[in-house]
Amino acid sequence: MALISRVPVRPNFEILGKRRMTLAFSAGLFLVSVLLAAVVGLNLGVDFRGGILMEVETEAETADIGNFRSTLNDLDLGEVTIQRFGEPNRLLINIQEQEGGAKAQQAAIETVKQTLDDRVSSYRRTEFVGPKVGEELKRAGMMATGLALLAMAAYIWLRFEWQFALAGLIALIHDVVATIGFFSLTQLEFTLGSVAAVLTIAGYSINDTVVIFDRVRESMRRYKRKAMPELLNIAVNGTLMRTALTSATTLIALFALAIFGGAVIRSFTWALIFGVALGTYSSVGLAVPLLMYFGVKPTQLLAEQESDKQAAERATGGAS
Repeated sequence: MALISRVPVRPNFEILGKRRMTLAFSAGLFLVSVLLAAVVGLNLGVDFRGGILMEVETEAETADIGNFRSTLNDLDLGEVTIQRFGEPNRLLINIQEQEGGAKAQQAAIETVKQTLDDRVSSYRRTEFVGPKVGEELKRAGMMATGLALLAMAAYIWLRFEWQFALAGLIALIHDVVATIGFFSLTQLEFTLGSVAAVLTIAGYSINDTVVIFDRVRESMRRYKRKAMPELLNIAVNGTLMRTALTSATTLIALFALAIFGGAVIRSFTWALIFGVALGTYSSVGLAVPLLMYFGVKPTQLLAEQESDKQAAERATGGAS
């Protein structure tokens, strides 16, 4: 109870006073993420790069990855990557696409099974994706992400003003690029599920941003003569507890998934954990401070309200 009593029900943090720090941090995170994606690259799953994917369960309680790698390299099947997948006796084997079409892939799978027959207790899944399908999935994933971001920005533009739309779009792009940088840094496998995680993060982030923007607009109507930094601080502090508690409860569920959900959804879950925390920060520390630099002012909103009022009066007079 003593801890709960220390939580500020009505916080009064000077967030806009630290806008240069938060904007510099966001710019640095964006640049580092771009560099990581360009230099390190993504650990693309079989969905995107094509090839053979096999998830195996070994007879031994702890699989010897080095022994498996040495055995498969002797088969001369090209690039082979092996990693532990969840349990100590489960491995994920990736083999590059074989020349010769579907028959060559099937032959390679049979060769691997015959070679590992005495060490593997079961094959949990075996998949093959061709490079053409992988390229199509890449394009589809990028198109889906781009269109989703533009649609969200258009929605904010229609609901608020163009300054809000631009600030929201920049925050969304920041979150998406930083999430891709997170995948590059951690080398978590980037699959179609990861694209779904990126889109989910964008949706979560824009939800937080819209709530704060709505409070900003409300504060602009209520406090017509306050300076913009003070006005924006009032708006952010008015939604801060709601934003923090929503994010905290979401993160509790995500951490439970990360711990108990298994290896299949691990990259999806950890990306969401990173994205939810980042989206909460960017809504407060990036999107709102950008409004100041884009020239949003209470007088601008009042002028629009007066224009709408005059238009309504003219319409009423014409009808009578």
